[in-house]
Amino acid sequence: TDRRMMRSMRLKEGESPGQGHAASCLCGSAPCILCGCCPSSRNSTISRLIFTAFLFLGVLVSIIMLSPGVESQLHNLPWVCEEGAGTPVVLRSYIDCGSLLGHRAVYRMCFATAAFFFLFTLLMMCVHSSRDPRAAIQNGFWFFKLLVFVGITVGAFYIPNGSFSNIWFYFGVVGSFLFILIQLVLVIDFAHSWNQRWLGRAEERDSRAWYAGLSFFTLLFYSLSIAAVTLFFIYYTQPSACYEGKVFISLNLILCFCVSVIAVLPKVQEAQPNSGLLQASAVTLYTMFVTWLALSNVPDQKCNPHLLTNGTVLAGAEGYVTQWWDAPSIVGLIVFILCTLFLSLRSSDHQQVNSLMRTEECPPVLEATQQQQGVACEGRAFDNEQDGVTYSYSFFHFCLLLASLHIMMTLTNWYRPGETQKMISTWTAVWVKICASWAGLLLYLWTLVAPLVLPNRDFS
Repeated sequence: TDRRMMRSMRLKEGESPGQGHAASCLCGSAPCILCGCCPSSRNSTISRLIFTAFLFLGVLVSIIMLSPGVESQLHNLPWVCEEGAGTPVVLRSYIDCGSLLGHRAVYRMCFATAAFFFLFTLLMMCVHSSRDPRAAIQNGFWFFKLLVFVGITVGAFYIPNGSFSNIWFYFGVVGSFLFILIQLVLVIDFAHSWNQRWLGRAEERDSRAWYAGLSFFTLLFYSLSIAAVTLFFIYYTQPSACYEGKVFISLNLILCFCVSVIAVLPKVQEAQPNSGLLQASAVTLYTMFVTWLALSNVPDQKCNPHLLTNGTVLAGAEGYVTQWWDAPSIVGLIVFILCTLFLSLRSSDHQQVNSLMRTEECPPVLEATQQQQGVACEGRAFDNEQDGVTYSYSFFHFCLLLASLHIMMTLTNWYRPGETQKMISTWTAVWVKICASWAGLLLYLWTLVAPLVLPNRDFS
C-alpha cells in the first residue's frame, strides 16, 4: 500500500513511471536490469552474463584496435614507434610499425580487462551467500562497475611501453595455458550433460531415435578428428622435415585412442555409468583443435602455411593492410565465445567437474524453493543464493581473468613483441599448446579413473 501511495505521488508530480525504475537499475541489482527480458531468471545467472558482457566488450574493442584504419590513428598515443615519425616503418618480417601498435593496443585492452576481473577475484573471496554485503557488489552497482572498467582501460593505454609488452606476453602464456584446460573441462561437462539428457529422454519415451542421435554425433566427432589428422600431415609436415609436427600429431592421436578405449572399459562403466564415447569423441576433437593451434605457431615456413611472413603489406603514406587473421585464429575466437557463454550459463550435476569448477549441485529442497520464488517473482529475476551461493564468485572472476589473457594471445596469434620492434613466432607458443593438450587428456583420464583409484570417496 505504501509503495502504491509513493508511486501515485510521483505520478502526480509529473515523473514518468519508468524514470525511478531506470535510475535504480543503474545502481541496483542484476534482477532489476533484466527483469523485463529474462522473466523468472536466476540472479546468479544474470550476474554472470553481465560480467561476461564486460569481457566481450573488451574483446570487441581489441578487434577494432586491430583494424588497419584504427591502427593508423594509434600513433597519437605515448607508446608509438620511435622510428619513422612521418610514415610507417616496414620491418624485416613484413610488419609495419602501425600494425605493431595495433597489437600493443590489444595487450593494453586485455590488461585492463584482466585487471578488472583480478580486482573482483580478490574482492569476492569467501562469499558464501547473498546475505554477505559483498554479494550486493557482485550482483549490483553495474553503472559504477562500468565506470571502473572504463577508468582502468584509459589508464592502461598510458602505460609506458618499455618492457611491458614482453613481460605481459608471459602472463598471457600462463593464463592461456590454464584457460585451454578450463575449456576442456567445459567440453567434458557439456558432453556429459548432453549424453545424460538424451539418454534420459530415450528411457522416458522408449525411443531409439535418441540413441541414434548420440551415435551419429559420436561418429561425426571421430570422423572430424580423423579428417583433421589427415590434413595436419598434408599441410603441416614434409616428407624429409617437420619431425616435431609429426611427433605431436602422432602422439596426440595415440593418446586420444587410449582415453577412448579406457572410457568404455567395463570397470570404468561400472564406476561411471554416464561416461561413454560421446564425451571421449568430444575430447578427441578438442585435442585435435588445440594441436592445430599449436602447429599454426611453428616458426618454420616449410611446416607452417599460416606463418606471418606469408602476409601481404601495402605500405605507403595513406595506410597499409596486414593479413593477420587466419583460420586458426577465427576458429579459436568462435570456440572462446561459446565456452565463455557456457561458463556463464552452466549448471552441472557432474560431481568431478563441479569440484574442478568450484560450483555446487543445486539441492532438491533449494531447487523447489527457487521455483516457488520464480513463480512469486514472475516477470523479473529472483535471488536464488540466500541459503548459499551456486558458484564461487572469486573463481568465476578468475576464469574470466584467464579468458582475457587467452583472447589476448588468440588475437595476437601468440606472436611475441621482439626487441627490434617486430612480431616473433617462437616455439614457446607451440610447446604451451601441446603441453596443454596433454594436460587436458590427463585431466579427462582422471575424471574416468578417479572412482577406481579412490574407492572410498563418493563420486556418485
